Amino acid sequence: MATLIGGIAASHTPTIGFALDRDKRADPVWAPIFEAFAPLRAWMETHRPDVLLFVYNDHVTSFFFDHYSAFTLGIGTQWAVADEGGGARALPPIAGDAAFAEHLGQCLMADEFDMAFFQDKPLDHGCFSPLSMMCPRNDDGWAVRLVPLQVGVLQFPIPTARRCFRLGQALRRAIESYPQDLRVAVVATGGLSHQVHGERAGFNNPAWDARFLDLIEQDPEHLAQMTHAEYAALGGMEGAEVIMWLIMRGALSAQVRCTHRSYYLPSMTGIATAIYENQSAPPPAREAQRRAEQRQAQLHGAEALAGSYPFTLGRSVRGLRLNRFLHQLVAPDFRARFLADEEAEFERGGLSATERDLVRRRDWRGLIHHGAIFFMLEKLGAATGVSNLHIYAAMRGESLEAFQQTRNAPGALYSVAGQAAGTLNWDAAPAVKPAAD
Repeated sequence: MATLIGGIAASHTPTIGFALDRDKRADPVWAPIFEAFAPLRAWMETHRPDVLLFVYNDHVTSFFFDHYSAFTLGIGTQWAVADEGGGARALPPIAGDAAFAEHLGQCLMADEFDMAFFQDKPLDHGCFSPLSMMCPRNDDGWAVRLVPLQVGVLQFPIPTARRCFRLGQALRRAIESYPQDLRVAVVATGGLSHQVHGERAGFNNPAWDARFLDLIEQDPEHLAQMTHAEYAALGGMEGAEVIMWLIMRGALSAQVRCTHRSYYLPSMTGIATAIYENQSAPPPAREAQRRAEQRQAQLHGAEALAGSYPFTLGRSVRGLRLNRFLHQLVAPDFRARFLADEEAEFERGGLSATERDLVRRRDWRGLIHHGAIFFMLEKLGAATGVSNLHIYAAMRGESLEAFQQTRNAPGALYSVAGQAAGTLNWDAAPAVKPAAD
């Protein structure tokens, strides 16, 4: 079973990464930052977590306001460093843990948290600034895996402090019900007091920062009932992001032991670090079993539906490259290039030999088995002049004529093709092209 070995809190101001990258360790202005993170690094080296569940917020780098979610869990296999405008930092990508992330996602949804999920997005200073200071690296890269949890705290309305605390409690249940041996630490980032916009830019409140550090350890319930306006008044509008610390705190036991705490205010943001360790016993085995049953309840029995393949988070991760390739068919330029020279686009898209063969032959059933979602097949059909009915029939292993006889309107053929599709020569469309010799 997975073990939650502790919680870490750290500010994520860009000055942290700046100090590390430019080797400011000996500079008295910057030295306190290194001193603050040294105990975190030592804790990591001593306790050796397998995975960090990393709570952060993106700074409109990989996430934009065309689609902005409250809680977004990263389910990918690797996380690269984002370019925030002046080039990416010289840090290697860090491995994800897709199986653990899938488990967390299933548990949180079963606990009625309406999560969003992301893959293949680079992580900005909200994650890599503290991570680079606290995590050891070796010749093979990072010595730990990472599952990011991005919290939308920039565009109001944002999650309440209470909701963050409850999410942390749900995460603890999810972590402790994971059936594999795994050592997990929850890391929360952000703050402390600061404001970076408007006439109030430069606001700080060290007294509130100290009070907040007391409360997050001793009385998180007090923090959970505070409003965003109260956080902003005490710690600055951007400083309200410290509600993310409540996710980490909610994941821990009611009573914790604080083994490290530091605070430094060099410029715009109060930089704090802290380590908390649980003071409670692990849950009984029957509780983990009950959680597993709850997690599996919604799809229990679906495995008996022959010819059905729920598009789970695991299938999404495995099929990402293929689905992304097919999704590009919604772009006219890509569609034109694909229709002109499929092989060149296969190469440019990095498709595997199996994926190329499946797309090349329009093996609709094989594409589904491989991890494509049907709605990518629909786009491929529209782009290449194949109707939805041809695809349905091929997936069933039937001729178009045989499948049409099972419909109430046997003569109806259709697709999502729009006005640029031209003449649809569906009578000549084969269900599946033969395999090459």
